[in-house]
Amino acid sequence: MPLLFGVVLLDLIGFGMVVPILPFLSPQLGGDKMDVALILVVYALCSGLCGPLWGRLSDRIGRKPVIMICLAGAALSYVMLGLATELWMVYAARVWGGLMAGNFGVASAMMADVTGPQDRARGMGLIGAAWGMGLVLGPVLGGLLSGDGTSFTLPCVFAGGMSLAAIVAAALFLPESLPPERRRPARVAGAPAMERLLPMLKRTGNRLFILQYALHNSGVSAATYLLPLWVGDMLGWGAREVGVVFGIQGALMVLFQGGLMGRMVRALGEWPLLRLAVGAYLVGLLLAGAASAMGPSVPAMIGPAYLAMTGATLCMPLLNSLLTQRVPLEFRGEVMGATSTSASVGRVAGPLLAGTNLAAFGYTGAWVFSAALVAVYFCWVASNAHRAMHLQEEQ
Repeated sequence: MPLLFGVVLLDLIGFGMVVPILPFLSPQLGGDKMDVALILVVYALCSGLCGPLWGRLSDRIGRKPVIMICLAGAALSYVMLGLATELWMVYAARVWGGLMAGNFGVASAMMADVTGPQDRARGMGLIGAAWGMGLVLGPVLGGLLSGDGTSFTLPCVFAGGMSLAAIVAAALFLPESLPPERRRPARVAGAPAMERLLPMLKRTGNRLFILQYALHNSGVSAATYLLPLWVGDMLGWGAREVGVVFGIQGALMVLFQGGLMGRMVRALGEWPLLRLAVGAYLVGLLLAGAASAMGPSVPAMIGPAYLAMTGATLCMPLLNSLLTQRVPLEFRGEVMGATSTSASVGRVAGPLLAGTNLAAFGYTGAWVFSAALVAVYFCWVASNAHRAMHLQEEQ
């Protein structure tokens, strides 16, 4: 678990470094706000198409080689981004980065391999904490290395270096979690239809569960798209200030996912905690919409953003923990890949819908519409939390 945490952390520092850069890089090359949304969308679309493929491959050849392949692809994509001199080159870099973005699903499957059901939420919380620490160090480094915001080559190349460091760490220290005897064999002709992913999800009652990854990530990606533009337009902030904002949010992620997740699960249970987290996520988005209508104010704008994103970051480890307990071992990598696809659908829809609503209704409408999507997510979680508590009482 600590070794996997370290490898994922190195990778996510590189990922986090480009987060505050993208909203300001494309306008330098002639793009507009919709280009910012589309750059997020092409990455999400490509990662969604390839997520199940990486997960299925990890079920067959092991987790470690797939993680290293994806790290190499990520390193190349960051260097491509840093060397971009035209807008199409930014798109190309993010397309390639999306095609190689299989690490989160495969790392989650690896964590599930090495943890039992009682420790699964804590293990997934460690993956989330690595994500949080990456978003502490990455955006701050990215903002600082961006300097006055006239060139973003240095932070992008540095991000590629972090992914290369993660490859070395994985090669030297990360053990394989899926030995050959536990791997899923290649499909043979005439294999039963029940071995396919969709019938398995239907059989285990997880089709709606997979859908929640799309709803969850639609709100997260909308907020990630809106927040830099929002503070840039209303407060005059740039990449440096946005990097600090994301860095503080990453610190909150580390606190909750790395330090408090296990205690909160033991005190409340997984389903009740998920309901609380999605509720905070929803309230934060609604408050952001209200702040947009009130006018520029740092506390009124940043406070709701932190509330929403802190709630959102608690959700993913809980979703992963609950889902991996509900599917057979031999499908675990592929199912986690399928969650990456569902999440990518949300990451495609979120910026597109937010950008459209921003153009039509301003920031208030964009935030409120994002909250409406999360409200559907909340209703599903509340229903399942009630059902789980009822079953527990009967037992």
